[in-house]
Amino acid sequence: MWGLLIWLLWFVPGVATAVHAVMYKREPRGAAIWAIVGFMIPYAGPLLYLGFGINRVSRRAAQMRELLPSSSGMPHEDEAAATAHVDSVEVGHLRDMRNIADHVTRLPLLSGNNVTPLHNGEQAYPAMLQAIDAAERSITLTSYIFDWDDVGRRFTEALGRAAQRGVRVHVLLDGIGAVKGFSRIGRGLIKSGANVTAFFPLRFPLGRLRINLRNHRKILVVDGRTGFTGGMNISQRHLVANDNPNRTEDVHFRITGPVVAHLQYAFVQDWLLAGQEELTGEDFFPALGATGRALCRGISSGPDEHLGQFHWLVQAALDAARHRVFMVTPYFVPTTPVVSAIVMAALRGVEVNVILPGKLDLPYMRWVADAYLWQLLEHGVRVYRRKPPFVHSKLIVVDDRATLLGSSNMDPRSFRLNFEFNVEVYDSVMSAQLANWLSGLVAESDEVTLSDIDGRPGHVRFRDGLVKLLSPYL
Repeated sequence: MWGLLIWLLWFVPGVATAVHAVMYKREPRGAAIWAIVGFMIPYAGPLLYLGFGINRVSRRAAQMRELLPSSSGMPHEDEAAATAHVDSVEVGHLRDMRNIADHVTRLPLLSGNNVTPLHNGEQAYPAMLQAIDAAERSITLTSYIFDWDDVGRRFTEALGRAAQRGVRVHVLLDGIGAVKGFSRIGRGLIKSGANVTAFFPLRFPLGRLRINLRNHRKILVVDGRTGFTGGMNISQRHLVANDNPNRTEDVHFRITGPVVAHLQYAFVQDWLLAGQEELTGEDFFPALGATGRALCRGISSGPDEHLGQFHWLVQAALDAARHRVFMVTPYFVPTTPVVSAIVMAALRGVEVNVILPGKLDLPYMRWVADAYLWQLLEHGVRVYRRKPPFVHSKLIVVDDRATLLGSSNMDPRSFRLNFEFNVEVYDSVMSAQLANWLSGLVAESDEVTLSDIDGRPGHVRFRDGLVKLLSPYL
């Protein structure tokens, strides 16, 4: 009797896991892996699938976002036609890239923006804190990591001062990435009158266990007029002018102009999805005039209705390139379509430069990247490893004309499992400046050759290949 009960407790959940994976997983490899896990790891396998394998967000996201009023002040799709005439100068030969983005995103490409790169915490944090201190009506901030260190305390104090003088302050922190400092940060801000919440925190029972589906976005919007976004968290690790062994090199961006509404809208959606109230009106969505020359569009992506948007845009950028591409990412775990797009660009004669960190915070991410590199190197793609500190920048610059910037890494987690925010920018002046900066990084980096990858010892190649099998979930 007991033997039959034990067998049923293993067999029935295993079958349920396999059936659900086959029916709902998009990738055949992912479905196969989870079906095997459900049977090969008795009892624990189905629990792992509950925590890691199921996307519970799509239906809730659709329901919650239907609550957003159409009068929120957002630029809508019908405004895209108003910017169509500006293609000829800034978009130029990258029209196909722009057209694909028009079809896969819900937001229009907007003219009249200004985008300024801010390198490392030394440039980004003073600009962000100055904007917070000057806020008059609203501040919205979301960050994957918000450390309780000197930098985190400075931001907490500045946000608290803003709330005390009557500014509407809303802070959304990821329920896992910022968990270490959440209680201290939250208590201090709530006392000052700010609104603070966690995005999908870990809660039990297992129905609330969400290891995946993290909010990896980094967005700060002040008064609905000045935005900051990119790959930089709030942590003293982003201050590189010190001897901290964990310091991290990164680039963030200050943005003004109509596209700031796209940053704000991404925050408003996430705030509502986290179970909070609607944020509408002029405090958050004021009328925005032109401040510069850049054409911009916000690209929200995530495991809801935005699934795959950034992934498609990366492929579109590579397909449209004619001259040279710089791709910078801390984690390089490309999908098969992205590998094909990179290789096809190189075969067309495009100079493709992939810049990766030489030192990673997660060693196994270096192993899996090495398992992919031979596919690029044998077709003429140039790969460089940047000397320490750890390079956390996330950029694609196409033909010195267009830039994709934001929070997405080049890996399946960013493409499918995380909530990410990126910006599509057509600004030949800024893109050329970034390309020149990246050319300088290449000159200081170590080039990876095919012989380097082929020369790995057998046990290293086996290790790298083994980790590659898990790449959809790294």
